[in-house]
Amino acid sequence: MTSADLTSLPFRRSGKFVVMAAVLVAATFAGAAAHAGVFSVVPVRIYMAPRDRAVAITVVNEGDTEIALQAEINTWRQKPDGTDEQIASEDLILSPPILKLAPKARQVVRLARIGAPDASHQLTYRLIMREVPEATKSKDQVVTIPIALALSMPVFITPATAKRDMACQAARAGSTELQVTCANTGTAYAQVREVQVLHAKQLAGRIEGGIYILPGARKSISVPIQQALPAGSVQLQVAFDDGRSQVFDVLLP
Repeated sequence: MTSADLTSLPFRRSGKFVVMAAVLVAATFAGAAAHAGVFSVVPVRIYMAPRDRAVAITVVNEGDTEIALQAEINTWRQKPDGTDEQIASEDLILSPPILKLAPKARQVVRLARIGAPDASHQLTYRLIMREVPEATKSKDQVVTIPIALALSMPVFITPATAKRDMACQAARAGSTELQVTCANTGTAYAQVREVQVLHAKQLAGRIEGGIYILPGARKSISVPIQQALPAGSVQLQVAFDDGRSQVFDVLLP
């Protein structure tokens, strides 16, 4: 199970994400039980400036058993159609890269860059914290098979001059749906948090999300509308993760 930022079943609590997994696979293994650890990471989005050499990250074992975690760092890009690409990177390192945490323990680790980054545009990465599962056997010879969990966090190294530059259009995708396509031609990421469709200054449709659009990419969002819209102009009000929004005037045929 994967998503843009999380692998497994997440929920948000007190500004951090706690990663958990339901016990779903026990029946798959004859004579075996399944178990998963629970851990959290703060922050869940990591921002650095080109001058920063390192940032601190706190990892907490929220569970009642010891867990082992391993980090990997990938360069994160998007193709022009918005498809994500991740390639193993040596631009950044996490120290230490492997953690063992006792129950309820916490540890501060450091994410550090290697060398001077390109300051002409934003650099984007994914830091993945992955649980290292270890099968155990109880006194009654029942083998416990843990579920490996992973948390994928975006990392942004952003020069002061890097900015997003968005353009959004809309097309009909049926009588009760619009296909909104947004392109980012800037030098920094955009994360669309909400799209509202306004017709005659009245709300005609709305959708919330957390869609990342990296520079040079475009993505489409299906927005349900309350009723069929007549031909003519509508407004798209697009809100971003920094609290700002843009309004785009579009013409529906």
